[in-house]
Amino acid sequence: MSGRLGALLVGFGIALVSPRLGAQSVEVDRVVVRFSAPELGGPRSPRFVLARLLSFEARVEALADPDRPGAAFRERHISAALERHVAETLLASLRIDPEPSSTALRAQAEAAARRMEERAGGRAALLEAARLEGISERELVGLCLRQARASLYLDRMVAPMLAPSDAELRLLYRNEKTPYRDAPFETILPALRRWYVATRLQAALAAFYQNARARLEVHVL
Repeated sequence: MSGRLGALLVGFGIALVSPRLGAQSVEVDRVVVRFSAPELGGPRSPRFVLARLLSFEARVEALADPDRPGAAFRERHISAALERHVAETLLASLRIDPEPSSTALRAQAEAAARRMEERAGGRAALLEAARLEGISERELVGLCLRQARASLYLDRMVAPMLAPSDAELRLLYRNEKTPYRDAPFETILPALRRWYVATRLQAALAAFYQNARARLEVHVL
């Protein structure tokens, strides 16, 4: 293993101890996927997905699954989590013009955290999923920041989707099936707005990933 790669893996939380030192290595995490794309610098600048984080993201997908809410994650949840992870990483690396302020980024990170809580069925369920996979608060913040930057790119550079108007939401409420259709519009407006934004973002992420597949190199390790 080259010194550069060894240093990189240490930076990702992999404990590497040379056997010549007579010490025993301790695995604190492991890389399970390597991927690269032109937007990230090509094969010379790969990105790595760690087992703990991917397992946590798969748990969130399972909690959000309408067919199996709260069930242990399955292969399809892992696939969905990986696609979302890769798409968000790519989008987060792209230039946004104009560059969002730190205030805007922080606000979107907070919004991303709230959306993730609601996808998981509440804050308690999300924190339990994080506990089960050993995900720290700092890692959760990093995940929310990645999602925030990805969502800002989609909103500003693809199509507006983070701030739907009340009129747009009222039309949705009247004509579309939503989780809040049986409640008064005025009482569910904030929750309906978050649900709508989350739904649009998920569709945009899926479309972006499908369009990016031809230029992606993804290797399961």
